[in-house]
Amino acid sequence: MSLNLIIGSDHRGVSTRMKLTEYLRQKGYSVTEFGPALDAASPTDYPDVAAEIARSISRGENDRGILICGTGIGMCIAANKFPGIQAAPVIDELSAELSRRHNNLNILCLAGDMLNEEQMMQIVQIWLTVPFDGGRHERRIEKIRLLEKQLGLVHSG
Repeated sequence: MSLNLIIGSDHRGVSTRMKLTEYLRQKGYSVTEFGPALDAASPTDYPDVAAEIARSISRGENDRGILICGTGIGMCIAANKFPGIQAAPVIDELSAELSRRHNNLNILCLAGDMLNEEQMMQIVQIWLTVPFDGGRHERRIEKIRLLEKQLGLVHSG
């Protein structure tokens, strides 16, 4: 399966976003990039970037997304406001694997200030290749969807 990816960052993750985009394209992924230019003069607010990426995933326009800010936490909070989104900050290889196996994570949030380039590449590679286990985990994801319905959120994907 060929994944359509969308990757975004605020001003603190621009350089990393550009390197990851290049890396992913070299691996054959279709990648849409969103966020400020490397030479942007003013800061970019992470909720704006997270909303753009999460909205795209929620609508089914892209399969998965990657968000980069200083800690990954702010992006995660904003992205999870959208129906059908499972976003989490991932800080190592094990959490990357389990985020896919158990949570079917569709938005990976990375800490641009806390992880080096090599660590991020390893995390992304694991996150892209590990499948969702389904089974008992599927039942739990469905409970999250039910919560979204009960709260009046509509999942369009």
